[in-house]
Amino acid sequence: MNKIRYNTEREHLVMPEYGRAVHEMVQHCMSIEDREERLFCAQSIVSAMASLLQEKLSSPETQMKLWNHLAVISGFKLDIDYPVEIIPQEEYVKRTTAMSKPQRNIRHRHYGYLVEQALEVLKDMPEGEMRDALVRQTANRMKQSLFTWNPDVMSEEKVANDIERYAPGKKLTDALEGHQYAALMTVSTNILKRKNKK
Repeated sequence: MNKIRYNTEREHLVMPEYGRAVHEMVQHCMSIEDREERLFCAQSIVSAMASLLQEKLSSPETQMKLWNHLAVISGFKLDIDYPVEIIPQEEYVKRTTAMSKPQRNIRHRHYGYLVEQALEVLKDMPEGEMRDALVRQTANRMKQSLFTWNPDVMSEEKVANDIERYAPGKKLTDALEGHQYAALMTVSTNILKRKNKK
């Protein structure tokens, strides 16, 4: 009985969107000794890649992208006369270097960075109608965030308490007296089901 080979035990896919079959075709293409036959094989692979992405090879942008992807999958080792200009390997490595993620210290992650920034601005704002309007808008956003991420603890009192914790002694919650919160936005379960089917 043959042993099952799991994908986790196989060679890493450089571009998983094309699948293992395309990667194996590229490996086969690299092993072909005849240069003309190798180019013909590469053209067939590019056609298969276009079919997988449901793109037409007639556009120059698509051709440029697919031939460059072929070069990347081969580790820039496929020795053929490419019909388009291929990005040099060094430049490709520079382009694909992971961007550093900004590390921000957020007290309550369910509110997010922008809400905390708004509360920082509110701390230093002079009292008045503009500040009150921004407090109410921020409170609406906070209630919506609680409803989305933590509905079990969602309440208008919690929102007011959290605003007070962010800006103690600033009396920001005075603007919430008699405030009618905006209606909570719910996502229809039918929409979610349709998205999952796609």
